[in-house]
Amino acid sequence: MSQDVNQYMEQLGRQARSASRVLRRTATAQKNRALEAIAAAIAARRDALKAENEKDLAAGRANGLDAALLDRLTLSDRVIDTMIDGLHQIAQLPDPVGEITDMRMRPSGIQVGRMRVPLGVVGIIYESRPNVTIDAAALCLKSGNAAILRGGSEAIHSNRALAECIREGLSAADLPESCVQVVETTDRAAVGRLIAMPDYVDVIIPRGGKGLIERISRDARVPVIKHLDGICHVYIDKDADVDKAVRVAFNAKTQRYGVCNAMETLLVDDDIAEAVLPPLAELYAQKGVELRGCERTRAIIDAKPATEEDWATEYLAPILSIRVVDDVDAAMDHIARYSSGHTESIITENFTTARRFLAEVDSSSVMVNASTRFADGFEYGLGAEIGISTDKFHARGPVGLEGLTSQKWIVLGDGTIRE
Repeated sequence: MSQDVNQYMEQLGRQARSASRVLRRTATAQKNRALEAIAAAIAARRDALKAENEKDLAAGRANGLDAALLDRLTLSDRVIDTMIDGLHQIAQLPDPVGEITDMRMRPSGIQVGRMRVPLGVVGIIYESRPNVTIDAAALCLKSGNAAILRGGSEAIHSNRALAECIREGLSAADLPESCVQVVETTDRAAVGRLIAMPDYVDVIIPRGGKGLIERISRDARVPVIKHLDGICHVYIDKDADVDKAVRVAFNAKTQRYGVCNAMETLLVDDDIAEAVLPPLAELYAQKGVELRGCERTRAIIDAKPATEEDWATEYLAPILSIRVVDDVDAAMDHIARYSSGHTESIITENFTTARRFLAEVDSSSVMVNASTRFADGFEYGLGAEIGISTDKFHARGPVGLEGLTSQKWIVLGDGTIRE
C-alpha cells in the first residue's frame, strides 16, 4: 500500500470520528434540513450529474461492462427522481436516536432503561450503483452516523458529482462536510485500509458481488454487516391456493432477475405439483426462463436436469431450479441445507403449516403467501436500506435507520448509593 493512500484514509478516518461526535448532539430538525438540502442540490444539478454519469457509462462500454452492470450504473431521470424521493422520505421518518425504552424502577431506588444511539462511523463499500451513494449518506446522516463511502471505480465520476451535492446539503444545514465523505481515489488499497481502521471505523457494510463480500469479511478488522448470497426459496404447500401460488411464484422469479431477493429455487409439494407446475412452466416460457428440475419435476413439465450445484446457486438470471418434495418437512430440510439465510416464502391456506414455517425456517425474512421480492427496506417501511444482513447479531434482514443504531444502558438516580 502506498503511503499516500494510507495517509489519505487515515485523514478521512480522523475527520469522520470527529464528525460522529458532532452528529451525536445534532437535532433531528438539523439532520432533516441537510437531507432536504441534498435533495434540492441533486435536483438543481440534474444535467451535470447525467453528464458526469455519461463519462462512467462511456468508460464502461469501452471496458466491456455487460448490459446488467451498465443498467445499474446509469443515472437516468427515473433513478435521480428516486434518489430525491428517498431523501424526502427519510427526512420524514421518525428519528430513532435518543429514544429511551424499558425504563423501570429497581428496589435500590435507581431507574434503569436503554437509550438508542448511533453506531459512530460507518464505512460502506459498494459497486456499480451510484444511487447507493445517496441512500447510504441519507440513512447514515439521519441515524446520526458519520459515513465513509467507497464506490466502485466504474462510477467514480458519478460519485464525485453526488459527493458535491452532499457537501452542499451539509453546508446548508451548518453541519461539517466530513459527516459524509466519499473516497476520491480509485486505488484498491483504499479498501484495505478502510476495513482495517478500528480506531476510526465502527462497522463496515459491503454491497456488491460475492467476491467483494468474502474479501471484506475475511480481511476486515472491524465488524461487518453483510450477506453473501440470495438463494431464496418459495415452497408451494399441498394446501396452497393454486391461483395464489402461480401468481406469487411467477412474480418472485420474473419481476427482476439480478437482485438478491429473487427466487432461485421453487419447491412444490407432490400433492399439488401437477396442478401448479404446468401453468407456471407456460408463464416462465413466455419470459424465457430456463427451468432445471428434479426427476419428479421433469415427469410433469419440460425442464433440464437439475444438478446438486443448482440447488446451491444464486443465478441472478432467468434460470430457475424446481424440486418436488414430499411435504413441508422435506421442504424445510431442503431450505436448511441450501438456503443462504436471506428470504423464504410458503404458499399455503393452512394456518398451522404457515406458523410452523415461520417458526422453523431460519432466514432473515420468512413470508406467507407473498413474493420474496418484498424483502426490501422500502417495502418494509424503512424508507430505504443500507443493505441486507443475514448475520444473526446486531442487525438482520433489511438494515434501515434502527439497524444503524445500537442501545446503551442508562441509569437514573437521586444521590443513590449501593448498600
